Amino acid sequence: MLRKLAIRDFRCFPRFELEFDPEITCIVGGNALGKTSLLEAVVVLTRLQSPRTNSLAPVIRTGANGLVVDGIVDNRHMQFYYSPKRRKLALDSVEQKDAHDYLQVARLVFFANTDIDLVRGTGEERRKFLDFLGSQFFRDYRSILRSYDRALRSRNAYLKMTPARTREVAAYTRPLIDVGQQLTELRDSLVRRLEPKAVAAFNLIGDRDEQFGLEYHSGSSADFGAALAASAEEEARLRTTVVGPHRDDLLLQLSRQSAAIYASEGQQRSIAIALKVGHACLLESEFGRSPLLLLDDVFGELDIGRRNRLFANLPAGGQRIITTTSLAWLNDVPTGKLYEIKDDGARGRVLEEVSGSGF
Repeated sequence: MLRKLAIRDFRCFPRFELEFDPEITCIVGGNALGKTSLLEAVVVLTRLQSPRTNSLAPVIRTGANGLVVDGIVDNRHMQFYYSPKRRKLALDSVEQKDAHDYLQVARLVFFANTDIDLVRGTGEERRKFLDFLGSQFFRDYRSILRSYDRALRSRNAYLKMTPARTREVAAYTRPLIDVGQQLTELRDSLVRRLEPKAVAAFNLIGDRDEQFGLEYHSGSSADFGAALAASAEEEARLRTTVVGPHRDDLLLQLSRQSAAIYASEGQQRSIAIALKVGHACLLESEFGRSPLLLLDDVFGELDIGRRNRLFANLPAGGQRIITTTSLAWLNDVPTGKLYEIKDDGARGRVLEEVSGSGF
């Protein structure tokens, strides 16, 4: 459970503190006031990455040298400092040399109103989804992914040289194959475990007359080394590695047809929600407790039926932190803590706890 969050020089916030209800906290306010940034800060604190950017540099407040996120999670004191030149993380005031133990403290699922891009966006969106889940599910996933990315960047850099540095390319091919095969095995295992959870969630949330399915699609053949060798001519022409886990995808189908092409917008939203609920249920079944659920302006996009079914089928007992621009639908939400965020001029963003709202 997340009890408290404090941030400094994070997005639009010079400083900000917030305490959370053990069950449900809702933050309401207009657009561009920083609601999403507060949930983003929770992800940065607990997972050391942003759900919105590939790098943390854009998250630092303009004019500041670095950012700080600090919080109490399950009675553990988590602290993270980041600047382009240095990062520091501490657990219970003890600096951590690596992130392994730090990342075991909290697991979470981030629901966003842009999750529909998981269905109609590029394969990169779906790989990011798998990587965020995989890094919480498998202890070594994060380090294997980073090793693959490093080998891939180095190999591609030598392929782009004129003429291509074939000896150096070959030197990075073996480690690329080794970690690439490990990453493929982890992703395949992950999707096999996720599939029944996501399908069950879709059947409860979405249109029960449609059959939803998902399947892992590898970016190479079963023999990654053979696939690299077979693509040598294409690599030389394009000057980049054309096969491998960086070309993986998650195939999403509705009634055996591409959900990106044939599903309606409502069905696509149901699929995206089902993937995130499946993510949450998989973490709960593996680790014996519900993950922290962050829901960023999701419910305003849903009709009342989908909204109620989503609430009913989230893992029981999990803490939920919700942002919204409207109070209109909050009577559908169980009682919790409600804050309103406002821009108070010289004071900047302020948070006021709302009472007597029926929430």
